[in-house]
Amino acid sequence: MADSSFTFLWLAAGASLASPLGGWLGSRGKTGTLFLSISVGMAAGVLLGTFAFEMMPSAGSAAGKIPTIVGFVAGFLTVYAFDLYINHGFMAGNESDEWHKLSRRHRIHRARGSKVTLLAGSTAIEELIEGLSIGVGLAADPNLGIMVGAAIMLDNVVEGMSIAEIIRAEQGENASRPIFAWTGMIGLALFSSATVGWVFLSDVSTSVLGILLAIGAGGMFYLTVADLLPRSAKTQYQQSAALAVAVGFLLIFALTQR
Repeated sequence: MADSSFTFLWLAAGASLASPLGGWLGSRGKTGTLFLSISVGMAAGVLLGTFAFEMMPSAGSAAGKIPTIVGFVAGFLTVYAFDLYINHGFMAGNESDEWHKLSRRHRIHRARGSKVTLLAGSTAIEELIEGLSIGVGLAADPNLGIMVGAAIMLDNVVEGMSIAEIIRAEQGENASRPIFAWTGMIGLALFSSATVGWVFLSDVSTSVLGILLAIGAGGMFYLTVADLLPRSAKTQYQQSAALAVAVGFLLIFALTQR
């Protein structure tokens, strides 16, 4: 039990501190687009591999196919609903047929928050799910918990850097305080939910653990495909994004094959 508690503490603390660390790195100066493309792509690939090779199979084994699907959909829709709320229920890419309609709509009804609010707020919600995933993952299988925690650490460093970049673009020299406020809030959200998952949910039935893992996978999957992958592709150089995603994905495949 002592070993398990120590593992939980360093995983939860490491993943929580990863966001402020990323914010600090992002606040030090402009990060090159090639570095961003590779780091964001690597994080996306690692998370995709973690969903595919660890979280979903473990959830399916513990809870069964249908509950796992339901849990995944619930986690996915939770983050998607927040995204829609921020944007008054309407989103479109800038090359879509609906872009001009969206532009007119947002001139009348401005988004409920800036890019920082959307990214940091969505990330905070994601962290609640990810924190639970760390605590529940450790309870279900120590190897799974360590894999999930390591993937989330990498993801949080990249997200902290991205938040810092956006805040610096919006606020210039006055960005340091809001950067650490947002990234600190994100880290605290993760640590709190991880503690809840570890302390209060470790003794629940395996089927419930499986459903909670599926919910975590669904929420993280949405932000991976809707945020990390597009952001990595946007800043790519010579297909750096695709290469980094592939490396991250195959890294998790290699680590999870026993």
